[in-house]
Amino acid sequence: MVGAGPHQEPVPLSTLMDESKPINRRLLVGTIGKELENEIKQMRSLAVVPGFVALFVVLWDAFETIVLPRRVTDKFLLTRLFYRSTWLPWCALSHLFPGPKQRELFLSVYGPLSLIFLLIVWAAGLIAGFALLHWADGSAFQTANGRVSLTTDLYLSGSTFFSLGLGGVAPQSAFARALVVVEAGIGFGFLAMMISYLPVIYQAFSRREVTISLLDARAGSPPTAAELLCRLRQDHRMEALQQLLQEWERWSAELLESHLSYPMLAHFRSQHSNQSWLGALTTILDTSAFLLADLESPNRYQAKLTFAISRHAAVDLARMFALPPVKPAGTRLSAAELMQLRIHLASVGLPLVDDRGVEERLIGLRQMYEPYILALSKYLSLALPTWLPGHQSSDNWQTSARDGLSHVGFQA
Repeated sequence: MVGAGPHQEPVPLSTLMDESKPINRRLLVGTIGKELENEIKQMRSLAVVPGFVALFVVLWDAFETIVLPRRVTDKFLLTRLFYRSTWLPWCALSHLFPGPKQRELFLSVYGPLSLIFLLIVWAAGLIAGFALLHWADGSAFQTANGRVSLTTDLYLSGSTFFSLGLGGVAPQSAFARALVVVEAGIGFGFLAMMISYLPVIYQAFSRREVTISLLDARAGSPPTAAELLCRLRQDHRMEALQQLLQEWERWSAELLESHLSYPMLAHFRSQHSNQSWLGALTTILDTSAFLLADLESPNRYQAKLTFAISRHAAVDLARMFALPPVKPAGTRLSAAELMQLRIHLASVGLPLVDDRGVEERLIGLRQMYEPYILALSKYLSLALPTWLPGHQSSDNWQTSARDGLSHVGFQA
C-alpha cells in the first residue's frame, strides 16, 4: 500500500501498477522519485563528515610535516602511512633487477619521487574533501548546460584549489561561495608552502652529504672504524681525533633533528653506493665504542659524548619508523676479528688497553646500538660497514675521475 494520506484509505500497489490508468503510473513514479530524492539528501548530509575529516587529516599532516618540528610518537600520521605502504612494495620490486648497481639506482629514485607523490596525495585529499562538502550542499552551482554531478563538484574544487579560474561553474548558495573562497586561500597557501618546503629538504640533504663525503678520505670507502683510526695514527694526526669526534657529535645531532622533522630524508641515498648516512653513523658508533673499550686516549670524554648522541639518533630514528630492535643472527665482530683488529691497530702504534675485559666491554657497548642500526639497515635496504676494511684498495676520490687517477695516493 502506498500513497495513503492521513484521512485516506491506502491505495493498493496493484492499482498503481495498472497501466490502463495513466494517472496511477504518474503517482507511482512521483512516489518513487520522492523516496530516491530523500535517500540522496540523506547521503549528501552524511558526506559532510568524511569531507571535514579529509580536510582535517591532510591539513594537520601537512602542518606537522612542514611547519611543526616532530617528536618521536607512535600516533597515526598520513605521511607515515604513505611511506609504509609505498616503500615496502618499491623495495620488493628492486629485487627484480639482476645487479646490485641497477638495484641501488632503482632504490635511489624512491626518495625524490616519493616527495612528489606525497604532495600529490595531499592536494588530492584537499580537493576531494572540498568536493564532498560542495556535494553535501546540494551542488549549488550554475553551469552552462544546467546539469551538475559529483564530477562537477570535483572540477570546481580542483580549479579553485589551483586558482585556475576557468569559469563555467558558478556557486549559487552562500555556503558554496564561502567554500570557494576558503579553498582558494588554502590552495594558494599550500602551493606557497610547497615552494618553500623543497629547498629546505634539499639543504638538509646537502649538509648531511657534505660530512659523509669528508669521511671518504679519512675512513675509506666504505668507511670502517679500523681504517679511520689507522689513518689518523699513520699520518700522526691523533691530536685531530678530538676535533673529528666533535664534528661528528654535531653531525649526529643534526641528523637526528632533520630526519625526525623530515622523515623522507632517510630515503634519500648518497651519491656512491658504498656510502650512506646509516653507514657513516655506524662507523662513528663503532669508533667511539672502541675508543671507550680498548684505547688509552685522552679523548675518552669526547668519545663518550659522540657515542651518546649517535646512539640517540639510531634509537629515535628506528622508533620513528616503528621498527623494533633486531637481534643479530650472527655478529659483526667475532672474537677472532677483534683479535685481528687489535693486532692491526697495535702495529701502527695505537696505545691499546692491556686487560681481558676489552671484549666484554665492547660487546656491552655494541648491544646498545647494533639492534637499532640492524633494524634500520633491514628496513631501508642500506648495507652496514664492517669493522675491518675489505679488499678495496682505492677510495671513491681515487676512482671517480676518468683521467687515470685510480692509483694516485698521498705523499707522506
